[in-house]
Amino acid sequence: MPLNMTKIAFGAKSWDDLAGWYVDRSEIKLTTRYLPKRHEEMEGGSLYWILNHSLVARSEILGFSQTPEGRWFIELEPKLVRVDPLPKRAHQGWRYLTEDKAPRDLKEGEDVGDALPGKLQLKLKKLGLV
Repeated sequence: MPLNMTKIAFGAKSWDDLAGWYVDRSEIKLTTRYLPKRHEEMEGGSLYWILNHSLVARSEILGFSQTPEGRWFIELEPKLVRVDPLPKRAHQGWRYLTEDKAPRDLKEGEDVGDALPGKLQLKLKKLGLV
C-alpha cells in the first residue's frame, strides 16, 4: 500500500482557486527543499491538499526528480480528485499520511453535502461533540 502525504494549498482561498491550479496543465510539479526520506513508498500514493483546515482533494504522486539547483520536484498527475472532507490541522511543509487515515474519494456527481468547516469541526471534536 503506497504512502501518501499532506500539504497546505497555500495561496488558495477556495476550492475554485485550488482547482484553477490544475486547469489546462499537462504536468504539475511542486518544489521542495528536501527529498522525503520515504519517497520510494510514496510513488503511486497521493498528495492530499489541505484547504481551510480540511483535506479536500488529492492528486496521484507520479515521482520525484531533482532540479538543477539541487531542490526536488514532486511530480503529480494533473488531475484533482475531490475527497470526503476530513479535518486536518495546518502544518508547514508536508506530512506523511497512511492509507487507513486517508479520506475516501467522492463518487462522480456526489456532493460534499453539509460538511462542517475544518476549523469548527476540530473545535467540536475537542469538546467531544462530533
